[in-house]
Amino acid sequence: MNRFENVAKPLLWSMPLLLTAIVAGCGGGNGTASVNPSAGSGPTGIVCAGANCVSLGKAGNYVILAKTGVSTVPNSAVKGNIGLSPRARVGLTGWSLITEPTDTSFTSAQVAAPGRLYAADNVGGTTAVDLTTAVSNMQTAYTTAAGKTPGAGAFFNAGAGNIGGKTLAPGVYTWSTGVTIPTDVTLNGTATDVWVFQIAQGLTQASATRVILTGGALPQNIFWQVAGVVDMGTTAHMEGVILAQTAITMGTGATINGRLMAQTAVNLDHNAVTVP
Repeated sequence: MNRFENVAKPLLWSMPLLLTAIVAGCGGGNGTASVNPSAGSGPTGIVCAGANCVSLGKAGNYVILAKTGVSTVPNSAVKGNIGLSPRARVGLTGWSLITEPTDTSFTSAQVAAPGRLYAADNVGGTTAVDLTTAVSNMQTAYTTAAGKTPGAGAFFNAGAGNIGGKTLAPGVYTWSTGVTIPTDVTLNGTATDVWVFQIAQGLTQASATRVILTGGALPQNIFWQVAGVVDMGTTAHMEGVILAQTAITMGTGATINGRLMAQTAVNLDHNAVTVP
């Protein structure tokens, strides 16, 4: 064996190991890529598309977005990302947050993977900047919904603010008062239809009542623009995107297919929140 063979054979034997290490480092080997836990890396869901929709912008990266706090009484079950800004992580209460090494985000047993929680004081990645943009876009979405041409005729002050038992066609509905849902309400339309509810005061949904979608209507096409407090009763079920100027509170066991976006706080109590 010459001197070249003495050097070359060990190199040839080591090449498969070297290639395996390189592939694994690139996310190969086991077929799973490494996760970059930046804001919006979890399930962001589907947003409304079309001329009559309200654009959520970067707020659409979150199923829950708030400015002053997001609390839960365990155990809630959230599918999607949760964002809080400008409040720091101290405003994420009841989640038993699990930190990760770069301090880009948190995980929680109450948030289904790959959903994550983000706060304004996360120092990793672009979380703080992303949240600032998302909150600004949330506020713009609220203003856009409020600024749509008000409903007229049957679309103005429908039911004098009591929409329980009604079946509502697509369109812009406007109330100069608050709105109550004391019994089930049905939204009937197709997958391309849009509902915008402009509510000058609060929105109150009674316990065990449901917002029901028929005809192919989709939760991402429904927007509840509420100037006052949103209060969902125990075991109530809601559909749609809630854009609240103040707080959103879900009673024990209440559920929503949609998004909770509050310019103050979101308060959960053993709730299921599912991104559309």
